[in-house]
Amino acid sequence: MEEECCPHEAMFLVLGYLPVNELLLMSQVCKSLRDAVNNDVLPWLNILVQRPLSSRLSDDRLINITSKANGNLKTLCLINCIHITNHALQTVVSQNPHITKLHIPGCSSITPEGVVAAVTTLCQGSNCLRSLRINGIYNLQRDHLHTLASCLNINNNLALEPLLYHERHRERERIAIDLEECPKCYEVREVYECPKGDCKCRACSFCIPRCENCGGCIASGEVEEGACSDILCLNCWLNEHPKCSFCNKPYCKQHTSWWHTSSHSTFICRVCQENSSGYTYMDDFL
Repeated sequence: MEEECCPHEAMFLVLGYLPVNELLLMSQVCKSLRDAVNNDVLPWLNILVQRPLSSRLSDDRLINITSKANGNLKTLCLINCIHITNHALQTVVSQNPHITKLHIPGCSSITPEGVVAAVTTLCQGSNCLRSLRINGIYNLQRDHLHTLASCLNINNNLALEPLLYHERHRERERIAIDLEECPKCYEVREVYECPKGDCKCRACSFCIPRCENCGGCIASGEVEEGACSDILCLNCWLNEHPKCSFCNKPYCKQHTSWWHTSSHSTFICRVCQENSSGYTYMDDFL
């Protein structure tokens, strides 16, 4: 009778391909799956935490999850995990010295000093760290960046893979760290290059506004706003279709799934739909 209640063997084969939140849910299905999830190291070697788990992940929970890798964790990727602190990060890297990817963008409770301490710990040990992503860590200064670059053996004279604004979410494998010193404001931020062939501008998005669709720099008189509040250059704004039947604004390419269709087969943006129905979509912007 017990054998009939056990999950099919194929269920155990997919565990290594499931994200963390689904692994945790799977461990609650039955005793067999719970034991398989908890006793198998493979699913826990590469930890990626994003919505919806990121907003609920605590220090203790993270330490518990990463302990399942038995010190062999390779990738730690925490996206907008706002409750994770320096203590948890340092504990995890101390217990897992072979981490090659440390991605903690938007983990706002981690300080620059916490990042430096974690990277120093990894580089003084096995020195396996090859990729660091820390965009969204507050108060990063030039000294912090220089220390991190020294730990990662980054040569400032090497040509870096260009980062284009509209491709900023694409993983850049050849870049060890995602931030650098902006040549205009000298703040530590993501620095973007212009895809226009005749333009050599290079700066952060605070210094030079860029189009969400093409990534090109935008002159002060050519800034147009999309229905999603992202900015577009005049050319992309004119060529982007459809446009809202009420406000005459298009969505950028990242938010084309936000359209509503009226009974007359016309397109309505979420803002205008919200104003007409009283429903709010603020959760989608968090």
